[in-house]
Amino acid sequence: MTASTRIVWDERLTRYDFGDHHPMDPRRLALTAVLAREYGVFDAPGVQVTGPSDPTEDLVRTVHDAAYVEAVRVASADPELADTTYGLGTTDDPAFLGMHEASALIAAGTRDICDAVWSGEVSHGVNFAGGMHHAMPGNASGFCVYNDVAIGIESMLRAGAQRVAYVDLDVHHGDGVEKVFWDDPRVLTISIHEGPRTLFPGTGDPADIGGPGALGGAANIALPPGVGDAAWLRALHAVVPALLRAFAPQVLVTQHGCDSHYLDPLAHLRLSVDAQRTAAESMHDLAHEVADGRWVALGGGGYEIVDVVPRTWTHLLGIAAHAPIPLDTAIPAAWHDYARMTCGRPGPPRMGDGVAEHDRVWWKSWATGADPNDRVDQCVLATREAVFPEHGLNVWFD
Repeated sequence: MTASTRIVWDERLTRYDFGDHHPMDPRRLALTAVLAREYGVFDAPGVQVTGPSDPTEDLVRTVHDAAYVEAVRVASADPELADTTYGLGTTDDPAFLGMHEASALIAAGTRDICDAVWSGEVSHGVNFAGGMHHAMPGNASGFCVYNDVAIGIESMLRAGAQRVAYVDLDVHHGDGVEKVFWDDPRVLTISIHEGPRTLFPGTGDPADIGGPGALGGAANIALPPGVGDAAWLRALHAVVPALLRAFAPQVLVTQHGCDSHYLDPLAHLRLSVDAQRTAAESMHDLAHEVADGRWVALGGGGYEIVDVVPRTWTHLLGIAAHAPIPLDTAIPAAWHDYARMTCGRPGPPRMGDGVAEHDRVWWKSWATGADPNDRVDQCVLATREAVFPEHGLNVWFD
């Protein structure tokens, strides 16, 4: 093995651009890459940085309907011809020149690292431009044109994988990935998100646990608005580790949308960068515990493009590179200059929000007991009651 961690990065990935004033601003990707470089993550021992391979004609059709792919191609060549019945040319997913090529390039990057991790060529793979979890087989949705997550998982299944676990940390429900593998017992999808009554896409109830051929193959932790670090981490750890240990995946795929942050303009959770870093460390630890270290980590949502996204995903990259960055680390002046030049403001002074102690945010373990009167514990219990019996797990106790 020539590298233990492969990172996908290429400036061409910033061509996934819905235009001025759209929340999915490609500058967030460049800001992340520059910050990671400033900390030497791309040059850390055992790290390999590669661009995506050129997408083939058939790549996106492994998950997406041929008619939809053709509609994307048409809109990509002439945005005026975008067909809104496919979710294209809408406010969420405006058509733009080169849309097919830019979207397929992201998918190729995720497929590449999935293949490399499954084959044993590398242990960890990261594509922070990926994580387009809302795209459906037959339509665009929620800023997502092609579902690179599902394409990457499907590639591993076709290569012989029998158990792949997917954990979605984005504030929005990972509906597209869940839909693709709804009735496939080889894939476990877990999503922790703001509940469907207050946030797009309006799905992801705890009672949604998979199709008749894969009951227990989907788990949804739907939280109320306003949940902060300790409660969110308690909910995450009350569900995810137990399910992963029971499922025993051969590969762990995680999506690290950071729109759960308190500064994010599109949602209503109250997490800090410190908690998001803690969650990334937990996913890394679980990959080593349950999947022999096979870990694919992806980006996702995140719309506070200066203060939040670059720090959270640079932490993710550092953890995957086995070169974690302490939260109290000062952000380099060169990055502040770059942020000021590209976005008009310098960004935060340090890599954390000043919440954690010793680089970890504390949460109360589920092992201490559930409180039926606590609103977050009620959400956790709803998830555990719905899905844990399908895996032979106890609803109340670890």
